[in-house]
Amino acid sequence: MESFSANSARSYIGRNVNLHLKDGAVIINVQLTKLHKGAGKNNNLIEYSPPGNRKATKVPLRNIAWAEMLNINLMNPA
Repeated sequence: MESFSANSARSYIGRNVNLHLKDGAVIINVQLTKLHKGAGKNNNLIEYSPPGNRKATKVPLRNIAWAEMLNINLMNPA
């Protein structure tokens, strides 16, 4: 199985996802905002924020196992 890479993360920028971390934790319903490239191979950070909140948080890309895209239309009934 491939690891979650910068190329994979780039495809989720601007979308709402659940982030599944390698330690088994899940960060639910966040919007990925930016990918920060660090010096070296494994120092990339992904920035995310909860919907409606403008305060962004960063997590190292190497700690993320995979991301699950959410369908926001199912959460907001019309």
